Amino acid sequence: MRSKLIALTLVTVAMNISVAQEHPSVAAQPNTLYVSADGKFESSPDTALVQFNISAQEETSKAAYDRASRAAEQFRQVLRANGLDPKTAEISFFSIQPVYDWKTARRKLLGYRVNSSVSLKLKDFTKIAPIVQQLSDTDVTENQSVSYALENMESAKSKAVEDAYRRARMSAESITRASGRTLGDLSYASVDTFEQVRVLAQPMSPQAGVMMRAQTEAAPPTAEFSPQNIVVSAHVNALFTLK
Repeated sequence: MRSKLIALTLVTVAMNISVAQEHPSVAAQPNTLYVSADGKFESSPDTALVQFNISAQEETSKAAYDRASRAAEQFRQVLRANGLDPKTAEISFFSIQPVYDWKTARRKLLGYRVNSSVSLKLKDFTKIAPIVQQLSDTDVTENQSVSYALENMESAKSKAVEDAYRRARMSAESITRASGRTLGDLSYASVDTFEQVRVLAQPMSPQAGVMMRAQTEAAPPTAEFSPQNIVVSAHVNALFTLK
């Protein structure tokens, strides 16, 4: 019973903290008006992020390294063929690790595996489909994914805050008109911004790459679809004086 009471107390405290974060405590003085409002800014993305892994396994570390190097050179050729400088791609990690068979008590060395993660930012969305399709033609690329973003996110947040403040002031003006008062200056404000939470799609498996190569005449999976808009939301709490 005691454990249930403790758990209930913790939940109550957590809820109180959450409420306090959403609605900050303001010591409202006479002849003031406290309002809050939500706003948002919505825009088409301006950047596409193509991510994939290069993964190669061979009996020796040199053979695995050489195979991964050939795959990396294929990727550089893909970039050049699409009018892109290979330096625009970024590598986040590179590793060479032994691979063991742990099924027996005495581990057996099976070989060596090379892994690296590469990402590429694109402004020209028409290049996405050919690059992704050409990457699927290599036998050591894994976990391909495409996502979209807005590069100047700070500007988008500012516009969302402006929209939220405009709505808050409109609400305050409506209240003061109805009460026969006049809205004065802004005395206090707090702002929170929220970026849209996106559920990432599952990476493309090697089997999917084989299917794409087998259906080269079909349109790319992203053909004729528009990238999802980027939505930034803001919440404003404002305290105004009254005249």
